[in-house]
Amino acid sequence: MTSVDYSAGYWPSAWPAEDGGPLRVQSCEGAFAGLASGSPTVVSRDAHGATMVVRREAGEVYLTGHSVGGETNEQTSWVERIDPNTLEVLKRCDDLAGGPAWPGGIAAHADGSLIVVFGRHIHRLSSNLDVERTAELPRHRPYNSFVVLPDGHIVTKDFGGRLPGAEESFVADNCEVLVLDPNSFKIVSRVELPEPSIARLSSDGNTVYVVGDHSMFRLNWNGTTLELDSPFAPRYRTIEGQTYGWDAVIALGAAWFLDNGGGSENYVGTFRGQGISPAPLHLVRVDLETGEVSLTEICGLPNGMVANPPLIDERRMIAIGFDSANGILAAFDIDPDGSTSMRWSVDQNHGSHMILDPASGLFLSAHHDNERWMEQFVVREIATGTEVVRVDSGSPLQSVVFPAVGESRTIYACSFSTVSALSW
Repeated sequence: MTSVDYSAGYWPSAWPAEDGGPLRVQSCEGAFAGLASGSPTVVSRDAHGATMVVRREAGEVYLTGHSVGGETNEQTSWVERIDPNTLEVLKRCDDLAGGPAWPGGIAAHADGSLIVVFGRHIHRLSSNLDVERTAELPRHRPYNSFVVLPDGHIVTKDFGGRLPGAEESFVADNCEVLVLDPNSFKIVSRVELPEPSIARLSSDGNTVYVVGDHSMFRLNWNGTTLELDSPFAPRYRTIEGQTYGWDAVIALGAAWFLDNGGGSENYVGTFRGQGISPAPLHLVRVDLETGEVSLTEICGLPNGMVANPPLIDERRMIAIGFDSANGILAAFDIDPDGSTSMRWSVDQNHGSHMILDPASGLFLSAHHDNERWMEQFVVREIATGTEVVRVDSGSPLQSVVFPAVGESRTIYACSFSTVSALSW
């Protein structure tokens, strides 16, 4: 399958959206240039509910998050423009209409606006954080972020998983994928999936990928209508005790994701020890041509759990997976046929998305020190697992959300309590 330029729908910055873009490769050339010989420093501040940072023009850094406390089914979102170095708030847009809480998202759209999705609402903001349009989405459930298609249309879906505090009798409904006009937010196409879906959407050009709670789905946009590719529905959840998968990385002709998301709604400031899946956690590979599914155990331990995607180094043919509940971070060699074998493994309480610098082979991970209640930035060599940098981020909570690449040798990270910047 030939990749199409996904970036056409986004503002041309190095990090206009979560994971750097809808392929979710979490990659940026030169992101860690000079880090190995530099002197890392960290700046951090409180930012309750912080979810992610994105960039637009040079010097424009935006942070989004949502309110915390009170009724979890009626939260609002907020966006800040922050100083790229000090993290000081330069301007803030508060109390954006939301709804049921699950981390949403923000992206710098190709038309110059900022698109925000949280709860059951979508907003378009100017670069100066003026609200230009708001729309309510059809279901009273969280819509967990979105992707932008090359022609600028916005694709989002409702969240099909258990929310914190949900009753034991909770049963998820099938999810619905929406295509929205970027100007009016009018629904121009909609497809109900055969399953619920907890994971965030991924896309490659006009093809949208959705990890359901048992199977993976593919939808195609023809400029007018979004259509489900019905013959493509590979089932990855085939082992007793296995639970649902998370966000898919589209790389090397496959979709890569991690399973055993069950228990992630029980986040207690850390995922360590919160897993509920009797089966071991897997790196899942779905071949995008044949639909063939392969499973690779991360560590073989029961009660593993994650809430985020793996990292794929296409240049070195290496995959990074992790088990947040058991505290394992592991690397796997990828053979030309897509099969995998263990390369290295370390004990590390990693929970968030990651960042790869393909040029240097360095990647950002994190470690939550459960004794000191302190998150750390951890940078490793992807080929060997060698630790290059470890420094406190300033966050007492484990990050289970999104880092971002900044300008001038800077990396941003968020937790639900803190925003931090690592620079050198």
